[in-house]
Amino acid sequence: MEEAVKSSNFIHDFIDEDLAAGVNTRVQTRFPPEPNGYLHIGHAKAICIDFSTAEKYNGICNLRLDDTNPSREDVEYVDSIQEDIRWLGFHWENCYYASSYFDFIYECAIKLIEKGKAYVDDLTPDEIRDYRGTLTEPGKNSPYRERTVEENLDLFKRMTDGEFANGEKVLRAKIDMSSPNLNMRDPIIYRISHTSHHQTGDKWCVYPMYDFAHPLSDAKERVTYSLCSLEFENHRPLYNWFINEIGFEEPPRQIEFARLNVNYCVTSKRKCLDLVEGGYVSGWDDPRMVTLCGMRRRGYPAPAIRDFIERIGVSKADSVVDFGLLEACVRDYLNANAPRAMAVLRPLKVIIDNYPEGQARR
Repeated sequence: MEEAVKSSNFIHDFIDEDLAAGVNTRVQTRFPPEPNGYLHIGHAKAICIDFSTAEKYNGICNLRLDDTNPSREDVEYVDSIQEDIRWLGFHWENCYYASSYFDFIYECAIKLIEKGKAYVDDLTPDEIRDYRGTLTEPGKNSPYRERTVEENLDLFKRMTDGEFANGEKVLRAKIDMSSPNLNMRDPIIYRISHTSHHQTGDKWCVYPMYDFAHPLSDAKERVTYSLCSLEFENHRPLYNWFINEIGFEEPPRQIEFARLNVNYCVTSKRKCLDLVEGGYVSGWDDPRMVTLCGMRRRGYPAPAIRDFIERIGVSKADSVVDFGLLEACVRDYLNANAPRAMAVLRPLKVIIDNYPEGQARR
């Protein structure tokens, strides 16, 4: 029996080119959710892409909880994420936390300061926003941008020691305030937050921003392909800038794909949280929600969801998928796999009073 041909897409085409050219000799991916809510049908697409890509190339896929914002994260969400991935039928090679790399990420921040590529800024959030400029107007340099390396190192240490209040100072990368890409206009890479962390406790009062922690975590784990949704395409130059400035020998390659949008479905974590906290639904697993736990409770088979993701494919173009396609996948799966039985639930007693005596039929 011939082995089933595994589907391909533009992501796999890029990987094939890299492997053929010797850019990479292995494939390693990761699924990096932030534990600030329950996974939904949109996450199922990312899960399937990350894990199936690694499987196709006999590589590995890790689960990494990007827990860089302790005020919004909880162990409850960590447990639910792991349960949902297992339910979908995938298994990670390793489970990591971005918080496990906080010491390493902090050292990278120090390295940028020593290279003159980062500085401590005293501007308020509103002032930073005003200085940033617009899509048609360049930003302005902060008056604190030219602090010396020694002064920045001292201030950053004092930030770490808890000397300053939340929002009083931030650490920013020194890139280009006139860049047409707003993400490159001296982004914040560390902020002060006197908040206890579910993994590190009260060890830190400064936390890295997602755009800083994410590429460094990828590189630390030796990820070869950082697969993410299309909204991160404009962040790719910043992703590469951090990787290059720190100087990793095996830089990961970021590839973006269109996210999954299903009509009539609420998939925003923030909006889902509002529904839960507002009492509009019974919880994250309410059968009316398109969270994976809600769909599981409603009776959706995991293979049908994987089939749905396979049918919609992987592309760079944003689109909206009709919910009817998901229902069709469920029907097709149940039609082939659901056990069937026929029974007379309400039998009626029938008396035949004119049947010939002495005869019997079966």
